[in-house]
Amino acid sequence: MSNIFRIVRVAADFEVDEIQSAVWDSSDEVLVDKYWSGETAPVGRHFTVRALWSQTALYLRFTAAQTEPLVVSQKPDLSRKTKGLWDRDVCEIFIAPDPKNFRSYFEFEVAPTGEWIDLAITQHPDRRETDFDYNSGMQAFGSVSADSVTMAMRIGWQAFGKIPVAGERWKGNLLRCVGSGEDRGYLAWQPTMTDVPNFHVPEKFGEFEFV
Repeated sequence: MSNIFRIVRVAADFEVDEIQSAVWDSSDEVLVDKYWSGETAPVGRHFTVRALWSQTALYLRFTAAQTEPLVVSQKPDLSRKTKGLWDRDVCEIFIAPDPKNFRSYFEFEVAPTGEWIDLAITQHPDRRETDFDYNSGMQAFGSVSADSVTMAMRIGWQAFGKIPVAGERWKGNLLRCVGSGEDRGYLAWQPTMTDVPNFHVPEKFGEFEFV
């Protein structure tokens, strides 16, 4: 399993809900089929991620198999971030713009309903510091079909305080929470290998390469 995910540049921006646009055809795709523990997850929980970037923003599209009942809010509020979203079905990206300071990173989540949350995090040796007031300006979109869900994000570079250049590598992980109760699943592109489910292990981050 590679720990590098190439993010291809596009010349023009597009809307976050354009999940079927041909622009995605130019992107690389990564399959995430492992739990945080490294164990292979059931096929019905696998998901793929595609990513693109422009001079303005980072774009992500998550396509996830959905073979079990959705765990989502019955009254989603898309006008503001949803605290506690991580307790329902979500796809996520953790991303650290400064590879030398990868313990400070950003977390972005999107649900099949289009609900979202953005957080700024610093992982200290003995605790995690989370800024719930962080305001990235991210946009999110969700779509549900018979046997899959598709979720997308658009995150402007102002969220990171910098614009990448071609060849640059940032660090991070790609994640999914799905299901409920004892059967809840925690999938990770780069498994964190902790004793209990825990995504917040920056030492296990892979690399996002902007090309």
